Amino acid sequence: MISMFSNHFFNWTEQLRDSGHEIYWIDVFDSNTYVEKIDFVHQIIGWRNRVDYPGRYWVKNNLPEINHFLNYFNQRELSDFVDQKIQEFKPDVVQSFVLYSAAYPILSIMKNYPQIKWIYSAWGNDLFFRQQQEDELDKIKTSLPNFDYMFADCNRDGQLAVKLGFQGKYLGTFPGGGGYDLDYFHKYCTPIHDRDIILVKGYQGKLGRAIYIIKSIIALKKELSNYRVIIFGCDNELEEMLEGEKGNWPNIEILKKISHEEVMKLMGQAKIYIGNCISDGMPNTLLEAIVMGAFPIQSNPGGATAEIIQHAKNGYLIKNPEDEQEIKFHIQNALTKTGFLEVAVAYNNENVRPKLEREYIKEQVLKKYTIVENELKI
Repeated sequence: MISMFSNHFFNWTEQLRDSGHEIYWIDVFDSNTYVEKIDFVHQIIGWRNRVDYPGRYWVKNNLPEINHFLNYFNQRELSDFVDQKIQEFKPDVVQSFVLYSAAYPILSIMKNYPQIKWIYSAWGNDLFFRQQQEDELDKIKTSLPNFDYMFADCNRDGQLAVKLGFQGKYLGTFPGGGGYDLDYFHKYCTPIHDRDIILVKGYQGKLGRAIYIIKSIIALKKELSNYRVIIFGCDNELEEMLEGEKGNWPNIEILKKISHEEVMKLMGQAKIYIGNCISDGMPNTLLEAIVMGAFPIQSNPGGATAEIIQHAKNGYLIKNPEDEQEIKFHIQNALTKTGFLEVAVAYNNENVRPKLEREYIKEQVLKKYTIVENELKI
């Protein structure tokens, strides 16, 4: 397995515990950190730097130009290291999680081992956003024909991959980190009619558009006076924008980076969850909102979210993520249609939530790995 250091990767890989496979992981950016969660995996860390010279971290943090120069001589190339490990371990399968960081950089090496099956796992913006950039599109089109199998977190990307050159077997659409332990998280769930939180993902940045949610919420200050408005994952730009509001709006709370457990606790108390971006795969926070019984209002780039949400049935889809009036309209509707909210959440609880259960997803995923295993024997 070739992947960056990521909770999604750890959660996905945990599904393979006790599956009978011998698994090795190369951390592509080498965080040099052992992960207890996947202690059954042979974790190849600490590989990138040839010499861990004294003062390296100080140079990295204080002298970036010198650090870049020294890295040219001191750091190993991922492709060379993967080649070395393939020769050492002689794997049956290589699985790359995310094309730009874990597949394209080793493409030239994988072409030397046609007998090894190659699985590609697409996450988030890996295809949908990057295809819009000419140099990235070239990498995508060059890589896709070489994969034997593919997983994705939304059907959109499975179909897009075929259009862009994937010719292998599509193994299916599953959450990027596998499913959720519904029994464990149930303890954090409050009945929908007792909830008083409007929860907002505060991601702005390159692809996030939380600022339009904030603008719509500020316009609804009076209507939201009886709710706690909590913005989590808030970046500096949003925090500065909200500083002026905190003084005259006591029910607004700003949280920066919080743990996944804390996110799930908030989702379990939220009446409405709102997420907004211009590009994504299947948003994990959307799935978490459904798992925890919050009513979702979510952007729908490329139609991925519509694979889970039927507009005005079990959530609201934001057509234009940069239209604060549309977002405001959806929030107003959700606030005033109390009965509808309860029906929508009940629908998700009965029809969507069970399909996100961890053991259910794990069973399906392991069947897909069995397909690969059986075809290796042919």
